[in-house]
Amino acid sequence: MKAAIYARVSTEEQTTENQLPALRALAESRGWEVFKEYTEEVSAWRSGHQQELKAMLKDASYKRFNYLLVWSLDRLTREGIGTIMNYVHTLKNYDVQIISVQESWTEQMGPMADLLFAITGWIAEFESKRRSERVKAGMERRRAQGLPIGRQTGTKDKKPRRRTGYLLRYADRRRE
Repeated sequence: MKAAIYARVSTEEQTTENQLPALRALAESRGWEVFKEYTEEVSAWRSGHQQELKAMLKDASYKRFNYLLVWSLDRLTREGIGTIMNYVHTLKNYDVQIISVQESWTEQMGPMADLLFAITGWIAEFESKRRSERVKAGMERRRAQGLPIGRQTGTKDKKPRRRTGYLLRYADRRRE
């Protein structure tokens, strides 16, 4: 049997290296060969930018692995019930089972598993929205106090920023 590993972090300050050892150990303990590790540093709200997720789904459609190992389901998506259920059913149609290190119930099949996937998807989306509300409240508080919001003029990064998106695609057109 073959397994694929999918690890995702939301910010550049985080690393997938916290997730990968446990996922590799799970595959090894089951005697599964790791087909590929899909890792990305993309925020969950930026759906459509998750290139590794797209590559994983494509490989799953070619039946290149039997299991998808994730640290937790919110690493797969935080877009809510519809999105998580879409991934679950798509992978199920490809004969791929999702197994989460943090949610051991993902190894069960049937209607109860579908209910738990839906609940977990709802919780992940709720948590994401709640975090966004807290950030916006903090920004509004600073605005009301007349304090600056965001990067202050003249400040510099301690290390160079990773170029992504527009900056990466059009770096040759930019003058620095």
